[in-house]
Amino acid sequence: MVVFGASGFTGQFVVEEVARTVDGGELRGALRWAVAGRSREKLQAVLKRAAERLGKAALGAEVGVLLCDVGDAASLAAMARQTRLVLNCVGPYRFFGEPVVEACVENGASYVDISGEPQFLEGMYLKYNEKAAEKGVYVIGSCGFDSIPADMGVLYTRDKLKGTLTAVESFLKVKSGPEGSRVHDGTWKSAVYGLADQDNLRKLRKKIGYAPVPIVGAKLRRRGLVFYNQEFKEYSIPFMGSDVSVVKRSQRYLHTELQETPVQYGAYVNVGGLGSVIKLMFAGFLFLLLVKFSFGRKLLIKYPEFFSAGRFTKEGPTQKQMDGTSFTMTFFGEGYSEGQDPQNGKPNVKICTEVKGPEPGYVATPIVMVQAAVSVLEDAACLPKEGGVYSPGAAFSKTKLIDRLNKRGVEFSVISKPEI
Repeated sequence: MVVFGASGFTGQFVVEEVARTVDGGELRGALRWAVAGRSREKLQAVLKRAAERLGKAALGAEVGVLLCDVGDAASLAAMARQTRLVLNCVGPYRFFGEPVVEACVENGASYVDISGEPQFLEGMYLKYNEKAAEKGVYVIGSCGFDSIPADMGVLYTRDKLKGTLTAVESFLKVKSGPEGSRVHDGTWKSAVYGLADQDNLRKLRKKIGYAPVPIVGAKLRRRGLVFYNQEFKEYSIPFMGSDVSVVKRSQRYLHTELQETPVQYGAYVNVGGLGSVIKLMFAGFLFLLLVKFSFGRKLLIKYPEFFSAGRFTKEGPTQKQMDGTSFTMTFFGEGYSEGQDPQNGKPNVKICTEVKGPEPGYVATPIVMVQAAVSVLEDAACLPKEGGVYSPGAAFSKTKLIDRLNKRGVEFSVISKPEI
């Protein structure tokens, strides 16, 4: 495998995680891997840092260094020809993702990324799905915190319910230590450009011509913009990430290709007390106002720290902040017990499951991305029969990905058994 964009902010943590996975001896055979990017010095510094973090003098000779640039198609093609799998860490993907996807598809390499940008992901499906199928390669986006915990969490909940799961709501809670938590501004940029371009996403979906996903069982009610959550005794708001669109793509695929019952899904985030809600609504209103104008977008991108009240910074989080941060995603599912027809009557079983793990952006995301990559290489027989552009749930529903994640500290568990 090749980690492309290895010297970027997230890339360095992905490199460290690959080194740790290779070192852990859990892989079936020896793994040859490489780091790729524009500067040999920076790439070597990243390998040196990874070795130090693992308490080694240096990483072994099995690690290569490839020089390539997202603006140089020939260098990307050369990279793709030398590998079975590219881990793409260069975002925002809407600007820098497609050349890497194209190089992989044309040159027979599979591809995973950590994009949380629906427009990029669905655009790649429209453009490259048929060619990827022809070439037998897998292009799998959203293999980070966006959106494997949500997508695989829904499938895990479905598999743990005896009967038919028809609807799930997830609630995300991020806990930080005394140092607080921060996010690198790369994520902020993706959000700014993504929200500015909502209209084009609608046009793109029309062009793809998705078949509607049928609603099975009682219809999942839509909640308001802010609501008090009795389960957690705090306020919740809809989750603005790509989770809902990714889960929907997986459910559509599993329904149309594997005739599985589609699950309705709603994603929310717990924000705390009333004070947090007021602050968040003010910041959100300002963000949505500025994002509509090019001048406003320039301001948002130039001063992320100011407009996010210190949450997004150009430096990203410190090691201490990452060590003190964790996430929990709780899934409340409902459905119909065995023998009950989901098309008739009210749901009569409930289940609660959870996915929890370390700091989402730069600890959990590298773990999730690397284990997704290992699944592409080692669980190849369990991937969809033909190549193509897939969401994680569509690609990994039959693989050992959840088992792999459980071993690495991103844990899936049942909180309360299905009850009638």
